[in-house]
This record gives sequence, C-alpha cells and structure tokens, in this order.
Amino acid sequence: MKIHFIGIGGIGLSALAKFLAGQGHTISGSDMRQSEITDDLALNYGAKITIPHHPDAVEGADRVIYSAAVRPSNVEYKRAKELGIELLSRKEALKFILGDKEVYAVGGAHGKSTTSAMLASLLPGTNALIGAISKEFGSNVRSAPNDRVVFEADESDESFLNSHPYLAIVTNVEPEHMEYYEYDEERFYNAYRKFLDLAKIRVLNAEDPFLASLDIDAIRLYPSRDLKKIEYTLCEGEPHTRFELKDLGVFEVFGFGAHIALDAALAILAAMELGEEPEAIRERLRNYRGIKKRFDIIQNDEHCVVIDDYGHHPTEIRATLEALKTFRQMRGLPRLKVIWQPHKYTRTLDNLKGFVECFEGVDELVILPIWSAGEIEIPIDLKGAFSRYQPILAERVTREDGVVKILDEKGHPIREFREGLIAAFGAGDITYQIRGER
Repeated sequence: MKIHFIGIGGIGLSALAKFLAGQGHTISGSDMRQSEITDDLALNYGAKITIPHHPDAVEGADRVIYSAAVRPSNVEYKRAKELGIELLSRKEALKFILGDKEVYAVGGAHGKSTTSAMLASLLPGTNALIGAISKEFGSNVRSAPNDRVVFEADESDESFLNSHPYLAIVTNVEPEHMEYYEYDEERFYNAYRKFLDLAKIRVLNAEDPFLASLDIDAIRLYPSRDLKKIEYTLCEGEPHTRFELKDLGVFEVFGFGAHIALDAALAILAAMELGEEPEAIRERLRNYRGIKKRFDIIQNDEHCVVIDDYGHHPTEIRATLEALKTFRQMRGLPRLKVIWQPHKYTRTLDNLKGFVECFEGVDELVILPIWSAGEIEIPIDLKGAFSRYQPILAERVTREDGVVKILDEKGHPIREFREGLIAAFGAGDITYQIRGER
C-alpha cells in the first residue's frame, strides 16, 4: 500500500511512517521544512519527501495520514478529499497499525519516552515505536519480524485508547493537555481509566495519587518502599543511577535521579511479567544509553558541559534540575545556567506558578520567546513573573566552538557562557539552537 503522511517531520508521525515502511508499505510525506527527521526518512526509508506541502504530493496514495496540527484547509488534505483518498488522523491510524499486534504501551504524564526506551532495551526482539530517539538504536523506531510492539502511548488527544494494549505501564498521571479535554478533569481521568481497562497486564506507580485510588488488578510499584539504596555514579563523566529493586538485587541505568530509577523499575517489572529473567534484564538495562533530548549531553568538556533536555512541564523540569544539581557537584562545575524556551501559550499560562517555582536554585536563567506550536498568542509577562531570577530575556541562542551565545533580536550577543553546567529546556526549536544547527 502507498501511504502518504502530512506532517511527516514530527517525532510521532515519523515513527508510524518508519514502522509501516518496515512492514513493507511504500511511504511518502510532506512537512513545512526540511529536518534531520525528513532527511532520515528519505535516505533510509525510501520516502519521497515534499517540502513544503503541495497538493500534488498526495497523487497516487492509497491512504493519507495526517498529524494533529494539520487542518482541513491544508492543501494536501483538501486534494486528498477531492480525490476520494482515505484520510486518517494519527489517532485513527493507530487502529489499523496496532490492531492485530501484541502492544506493550507506556503512558503517563512524565517519563513515558524514557520508560518506553528502557523497556525496548529489556525486550530486544520486539518492535518499538517511541516518541523520542533512543540512543541505543539511533531511532524512534525499531523493526523486528514479529507482532510484539513497545509503544509510547499518547494521552494528549486520547489516542492511547486506540493502541489496543496487551500490557500497559502508567508512570504517573497529572492533568495536561487540558484544552483538548475542555478543562474537564473527570473526562481526563476517565481516559486513563479506559486505557488501563483495555490492558490484560497493568504495571503502575502505586504512589501516584490517582493510580493509587484505582481498584484494579495490577502489578504495583511503591517507590518509597521498593526502591532502596539509590545512588549516583559517573562513568567516563556520564551519569548513572544504581538502585536495589524489591528483593531482585542491584540494577544500574544511564541517567541521574530517583525518577530514572522509578522509570527503570516499572520497565523491569513489566519485562519480568512478560517472562524475562532478572539476570538477563540486569545485563540488558546497561544497553540503554538514554534518549535524545532527555538529559542529553551534547558537549562534555572538563570545564563546560552542555545538556539539551525536552522538559516542557514544571514537574519534568524540576526533576531534571534536581539531577543536574547533583551532576554539577559531582563534576565540580562552578555554576548552573538554564536556558528555557516555553512551549505553547496555554501550557505556560496554565502552569505559570509551577514554572516560576521549578527553577529555584539555578544561578542564571535565560528565557526565550514562547514557542507557539501554532497557537494564537496570549500576552504573558514573563519578565514580571520571573523577576526573582532577574532573567535574561533573549531572542535565541546558538553554540559555536564550545561557547553558548545568548542573542538579541538583531542576532547580537547579550551574554556568552564558556564554563559551568548549561542546560537548555523546551520542546520547540531550542534543541537545534543549542546544538548550533540554527
């Protein structure tokens, strides 16, 4: 089948395209701009890529799948409609992509990409569809000649309800994407209830308030009791966490933080429930090398370390900052400097108090313009809200010859960071800026 993807450059839609290519389908796609993802699809998956969107791109397709950002006014969407080509949203497409597979779905507000990638490491013979790039296999997709799939399940539009999970892990539950749920918390929590009801095996963080309230059959992790002797170590300057899990002995995993141990423990318990032995799990966990844009060390010099992190919610940022503070001390780096690109006006406004509090303890805070993600602008006084930090409000950043440069709207440097621990947070284009790619 020939399948065309509108918005193929997104991390989620590109994963589906790669997976279907691995299943023998011919894929093509379009996006607004060329990227590392579109280049990879063209080079390694034989996809014909159209930049930007063009109505001719859908010609000859048997089916068109489009991202959540695509509207009916999109030229390719309209053309596919005219030609009578079947149009499916990403959410709808999951039904035919995953419907006959044995799916091990990982959901939750925070940590689902990490937990998915860890579970993929523990189940090396499975397919994997992850909303991030696993450094172990260098992609957001891994193909295998069977019907077992590790899948990162997305609650933002209830699409996880179309994943048909055999096993479901939920790391935690926190109201997010509430604009989709029309700010109805009961509807939001019911989506998680339905997701868990679909699964035959459930693995839960039992100390999450919502998950603790559920009267369902599940394997439950109690982090405060089941995770012991959590300690951090450096291996060639990179972070690792050691911990004891129940009576299963010591495990070691890439990354710093109690949240890393929690994510790993959930993946371990799930893998054991699927029949994997503890000793094999212990060894395979060492294959996990982290995921791109999560505590991602992109410069690792003696006096200057730069980290790119996808964190775009106060809970995620706070947890990563705690790990960063420990990492800074262990590396003997003088100061912690944070560059933050807020993601979406609605998220920033809904969580403004949490964002203000989560940066407590940073030595310098740089705030970039809000990445709109297609939203209509909402005026937000970031300088006033974050006044306690005396933040630097900048237009963008770049990194050249090991120096992070903070730039104004004319591209002139406001500040240069040459030493210390520098962390960039955000889900927009900050990852390209801090890598010096834009």
